[in-house]
Amino acid sequence: MTNEQSPHDTPALPQNPPREPVFNIPGIVLLLVALCAAVHIIRVYLLTIDQDTALLLRTAFIPVRYSGIFEIDIYVFTAPFTYTFLHGGWLHLGINMIWLAVFGSPLANRIGVARFVLFWAVTGVAAAALHWAIHPLAQGPLIGASGAISGMMGAAARFAFRIERRGGRAAFGGPALPVALVLRSRTVVTFLAFWMIINLATGFYGFGPGADAAIAWEAHIGGFVAGFLGIPYFLGRRR
Repeated sequence: MTNEQSPHDTPALPQNPPREPVFNIPGIVLLLVALCAAVHIIRVYLLTIDQDTALLLRTAFIPVRYSGIFEIDIYVFTAPFTYTFLHGGWLHLGINMIWLAVFGSPLANRIGVARFVLFWAVTGVAAAALHWAIHPLAQGPLIGASGAISGMMGAAARFAFRIERRGGRAAFGGPALPVALVLRSRTVVTFLAFWMIINLATGFYGFGPGADAAIAWEAHIGGFVAGFLGIPYFLGRRR
């Protein structure tokens, strides 16, 4: 028995696989990176020392401002959000933006732009809150996106770092796992142990990016815990 092909039949051409995008970083993550970089460029190249100090007093999170000693102004309410866009140096900015791209991209692809912005705000405030709880009378400014980014790391742990492809973009996959199940994952527990050791070491011994300034390890932990426990509330319904 032989297979014959009609001269009128056209052989099927192989389908070209869809092209992967060159950049898989979501627009909202790129926007946050651009905002942080723009703020730092303005501070370094356009502002005088006095102007930069005035900016820090208004936009950085300064715990003693919430002690009741000072009058309440608008910056008391805005600083827990605006401090995340300030950084202590180019190395501090660069490392934070790399981690933002690594952990923020799959999270933004999973929960969407609006929830991602809200997640950034909530974990940033939680980071500042724990820092204030431990150092309520500290006069040094808390700056940097590390607390919010630590929240993204906490969220990643709840997915056990599982990644799936959605329309050519990587996103955290599956439901947020129960805490008890997450803590039985060797991968997650190993990550948590190393993350905690690094944060405590940078905080107590003062090495790492911006080693000439204090490392706010308390803020990192506050953001991480908020992201770890809060990520289920930021997930929409899955089909």
